Amino acid sequence: MELLGRHDVALEGAEAVVVGRSDLVGKPLAALLLAANATVTVCHSRTRDLAEVCRRADVLVAAVGRPRLIQGDWVKPGATVIDVGSPVGDVDFEPAAERAALITPVPGGVGPMTIAMLLRNTLLAAQAAAQQAVGATWT
Repeated sequence: MELLGRHDVALEGAEAVVVGRSDLVGKPLAALLLAANATVTVCHSRTRDLAEVCRRADVLVAAVGRPRLIQGDWVKPGATVIDVGSPVGDVDFEPAAERAALITPVPGGVGPMTIAMLLRNTLLAAQAAAQQAVGATWT
């Protein structure tokens, strides 16, 4: 979500497709996209006519764990593509990049952002704990 926000990707009313239904990435991201007023479809590797579903996406998130499952011609021209796959990537990058307006590379895209967000959240948690400790009364 931070990546989308930093690049001013319009989510309200956008059709978002999340390929991957994991509890760690797919489901939470679908909920966050819904909260941003996107229309969300959650798919998986066995979704019927997955290519057609992906072709409708203004925002396409690949988090299915199958290297290069998402082919370049599955990407809607001008779409934003976020590849959460590791270490190779769930998207066939070069052909997809020709069609996408924005696309994350693998490696170097979501992985470093995950680390940065973990560090940010750790800092925020430490600040909140410190504020609680200062505001606490001792008995």
